[in-house]
Amino acid sequence: MKKRNLGLALTAVLASSTLLAACGSDDAKKGDTKKEDKDNFTVAMVTDTGGIDDKSFNQSTWEGIQEYGKENGLTKGDGGIDYLQSNQDSEFTTNLQKLVRRDFDLIFAVGYKLHDSVSQVAKQQKDSKFAIIDEVVEGQDNVASIMFKANEASFLAGVAAALQTKTDKVGFIGGIKSEVIDGFQAGFEAGVKAANPKVKVDVQYAGSFGDAAKGQTIAKRMYDSGADIIFHAAGGTGTGLFTEAKERKKKDPNADVWAIGVDRDQYDEGKVGDKNIVLTSVLKRVDIAAKDVSNLGKDGKFPGGKTITYGLKDDGVGLADSHGAITAETQKKIDEYKEKIIKGEITVPEKPGK
Repeated sequence: MKKRNLGLALTAVLASSTLLAACGSDDAKKGDTKKEDKDNFTVAMVTDTGGIDDKSFNQSTWEGIQEYGKENGLTKGDGGIDYLQSNQDSEFTTNLQKLVRRDFDLIFAVGYKLHDSVSQVAKQQKDSKFAIIDEVVEGQDNVASIMFKANEASFLAGVAAALQTKTDKVGFIGGIKSEVIDGFQAGFEAGVKAANPKVKVDVQYAGSFGDAAKGQTIAKRMYDSGADIIFHAAGGTGTGLFTEAKERKKKDPNADVWAIGVDRDQYDEGKVGDKNIVLTSVLKRVDIAAKDVSNLGKDGKFPGGKTITYGLKDDGVGLADSHGAITAETQKKIDEYKEKIIKGEITVPEKPGK
């Protein structure tokens, strides 16, 4: 009887040891997983109301984050990179807080509209890192501000428009008046004036970044009044410009109607059969900036409290391929002006009328 009890006791001890070992092994695995997760610098973003597929800033930012994720073995969702789409302004703060709770190492906020939300959440969450695109949040060490010298690339677009126009009249459609859009307008007007002072620039604002119908109405009015090239810095409102230009091209394949895109290469938006109405696009390489700042964060060099500005000099802005729409002679002039800007021989104004 004693032997039987002793055997049962030994069996119980061995079973407990095995169980503890197994638990220890699982805990070790969990610990390793946490260590692996910690080694991954995770990145997410909150869109403005333009949506992730706006063919503009939101989409470009996400493309940069995706490229960063690809190079670091991270995937969408719980795999290390993600985005939350904001359908209205009231969702900005909530979406930022959601990503903070999911413990992302760096959270991008796209556009000036998110300024107040980023400032508020960053003050509450000192241990979280944030980066805001096209806006500056001052005095907060956990926020990096990313800006672009869009005025420089817009100057080159102005040169292209002034040299390619056949009517000596071009147009500029802005979304909502702001310092950022002022830069687009100022650069474009300065480029036109430098290349051909005789060319007139018709400037109109839609008061919205998401009103395609308003954009089309403005574009129609400009084309009807003689403009043959129109540059937009109006987000989704600019979709109306492409719609109007394409409709005119469909009616008359030989019509001289051109549009200049913004933020990313919008060539695909201008297809009309085997023709295209996009002359070129002013690029803000938000994808490059998003990837760059993500890597800085991963390397322990997050530029918190600083403003990083990307310009022609570092390929942060520029013009997209014209696919032959711009003549070789015009392109040569564009390249000459670009070099002068990079060398500091030309200082492009940031505000209209300067």
